Amino acid sequence: MDSRNQLPRILIVDESRMVRAMLIRHIRDQYDFREEADGEAAWQVLVLDHSIELVICSLSLPVLDGDGLLVRVRSSRLSRLCQMPMLMISGDDNDAVERAKAHGASDFINRNTGSAELLARIDSHLKLAQARNQLKENLEQNVQNPETGIFTRKYIELQAVQAMSHAMRHHGEVSAIVMGFDNVGALREEHGVDALKQLQQRFISMLSGKIRKEDSLGHYIGSQLVVISPGTSSAACESFGNRLREAIRGANISVHGQRLNLSVSVGVANCPADSVSSAGSLVELAGARLKAAQQEGGNRVISCNAPPVPASNPVPSPDRALAMLRAGDENAVKPHLSVLVRQLLPLLDLAQRDLALGLSVDDLRRRLDALPGMPRADSGVGSENTPKHID
Repeated sequence: MDSRNQLPRILIVDESRMVRAMLIRHIRDQYDFREEADGEAAWQVLVLDHSIELVICSLSLPVLDGDGLLVRVRSSRLSRLCQMPMLMISGDDNDAVERAKAHGASDFINRNTGSAELLARIDSHLKLAQARNQLKENLEQNVQNPETGIFTRKYIELQAVQAMSHAMRHHGEVSAIVMGFDNVGALREEHGVDALKQLQQRFISMLSGKIRKEDSLGHYIGSQLVVISPGTSSAACESFGNRLREAIRGANISVHGQRLNLSVSVGVANCPADSVSSAGSLVELAGARLKAAQQEGGNRVISCNAPPVPASNPVPSPDRALAMLRAGDENAVKPHLSVLVRQLLPLLDLAQRDLALGLSVDDLRRRLDALPGMPRADSGVGSENTPKHID
């Protein structure tokens, strides 16, 4: 068996036979090789020969030039090809070099590059490609969380790296949105772990129906979720976060018949609006803004250099309001008195009928309807806030 077949294989593409021969002399002791004289022939070889791991290609080629070959490789649906290291042989045409950079050239050399430098660059790019492939293989074994069916934290970070790399190459933008329920510890303690998992799954289902196909939804920390959204502005993400916040705040969600007092907070980060140097920093910044939103009271969105959305003071349950009164915290209950009394109207109706207490419940209801900003008793029927339940 020829030991050369076990060496990494390099495709050399140049119109000049002398240039190809010179490059082959530089690499033949450490690498296997194949040579072609035009870009179209090189493309056919790349499609058929799966052993090729790196390409050294001139920008000036007949039939299909080097930049055209580069575009085909980078736009291929085959990961083997679209991530192929491409070392371009540059000439004196600076515009062609800039185009090749924009189209994803891995590196540039010239015809006078010496053996030591050429071998060092080849070795560096092959090791980088091998590390990337190994990372991809590892992630493919654990892409989705088996319980929720959405991306794991590690995989979502890889999606962020790819989205940010694309945005930087094409002068675009990418946003990270990290979101989570407020007071998760209290929810877990009061309703149990299983109920919290059901609530998270409902949240995931809702988000999955709202995001675009090009967006990626995954886990962040604990029950917190993250969306990587390529090409989306921070303002659009902030608007999305506010719609989400308002939908959760207004929903009537219950566990085993008990209504949950729910709210969510959202942190948004955007490149280039935020000065971040990596995809990891982008995601971490969105996570830090979520934490800040929750520390400021929750039920709010914090985005890029924008003031947080004022949070509405959550209405406590009647049981919670009574506990607050017993603790002497009347001021926290007073803003919600009209809502709490309306919630108790059915109980007062029953007391009037069965105990004949002499209460004028109908008059009380009319007075509540007359208060500024109070919805009428029948205003929720058939509305978009139809009660939803987690049984």
